[in-house]
Amino acid sequence: MVLLLSLLAFIATPLLVHASSLLEITELLTHPEQYDHQEVVVTGQVTNVQLATNRQGEPAYGFLLKDQAGTLKIISLGQVEVREGDQVIVEGVFSRLRQAGRTVIYNEIKALSIKPMSRLNPDLVG
Repeated sequence: MVLLLSLLAFIATPLLVHASSLLEITELLTHPEQYDHQEVVVTGQVTNVQLATNRQGEPAYGFLLKDQAGTLKIISLGQVEVREGDQVIVEGVFSRLRQAGRTVIYNEIKALSIKPMSRLNPDLVG
């Protein structure tokens, strides 16, 4: 029984940490080395949506995520799930810098999940 409770506590712990890990964009921009290659959750407004394809020819897209304090670049595989002006929650892996050929890209999140806030339960959105 104790082993089962220990296992349940171990499994539940990341969920509790995850739920409270919403970061301000300014926090990522101020301390990028602290979050480099870490999974993060941020919220903001979608601007400058651009379509692309990756090296394997699969559809991809990118956009800028803005809040009052700053801007991050978001990239994602698949079909575009957002529109200009959408308020979204992005979960993904933050990179302080990434080399793309001769170009260095700073402060980027490779999205694992992008959820428009309009699709969330209205009772949960302030």
